[in-house]
Amino acid sequence: MDDDSAVKIDVRTVWISDLHLGTPGCQAQALLDFLRDVKCDTLYLVGDIIDGWQLRRTWYWPQLHNDVVQKILRKARKGVRVVFVPGNHDEFARRYVAHNFGGVDVAEECIHVTADGRRLWVTHGDLFDGVIQCAKWLAYLGDAAYELSLKVNRWFNRLRARLGLPYWSLSRYLKLKVKRAVSYVSDFETAVAHEARKRGADGVVCGHIHHAEIREIEGVLYCNDGDWVESLTALVEHHDGRLEIIDRSASLEAAHRPLPGPVASVQTGVLPEPDTVLPQTRA
Repeated sequence: MDDDSAVKIDVRTVWISDLHLGTPGCQAQALLDFLRDVKCDTLYLVGDIIDGWQLRRTWYWPQLHNDVVQKILRKARKGVRVVFVPGNHDEFARRYVAHNFGGVDVAEECIHVTADGRRLWVTHGDLFDGVIQCAKWLAYLGDAAYELSLKVNRWFNRLRARLGLPYWSLSRYLKLKVKRAVSYVSDFETAVAHEARKRGADGVVCGHIHHAEIREIEGVLYCNDGDWVESLTALVEHHDGRLEIIDRSASLEAAHRPLPGPVASVQTGVLPEPDTVLPQTRA
């Protein structure tokens, strides 16, 4: 049962996306811990919650993934407004737009009004991905390559843990360092921000590219809530309308950190705080 005394984060709104439940890459335990820690009035599930692409290839659904779903449904039963905006990996849910399942509203997109009156357009963002729109087979190929990189990364980090080294993400490194990948992220962010302005919104909240960020793009507030495969981030709105990104990646590093020992004690420093909050850039 839920224990309100365990609440560590009390906010007005939470946005999470790209959980990719149904894949080995999903950090379900860290996500479940976050959902237990947070109390909110509204929870937005901004796409790629369940990875239908992967489940069609190989069925993978451990108990922890079921626990995450049950935790979300329990929040809905306790009065939290839960809105699910499907993405490309769970596009099967788009046929159920305007329906409610277990207290979860399914919406193609929506407008969220913050406590300080700003209108934020909420969308997964895949409709602004040229690869998905123009060559879906290439998107499937890229997804398979991404899963392979995550698998390699898991083995690589097991070795690093034995050597007393901290967790390190290969795919995040490539996204931030490869010139073409950086250009793709920038183009995506600009396209989404431009569309938000066309719709008369003050800003946009999206996911899809697994890169959490809050910044202003040509007068439009761009917010990406990241993912729960590598970034382990969520976007939250405080009760005064202030927006922040909560980073739980420290819990992932801790999970890969070796137990104290003669070698590990030399390599292991002081653990970071469980929640690292990135400040908002005001619109």
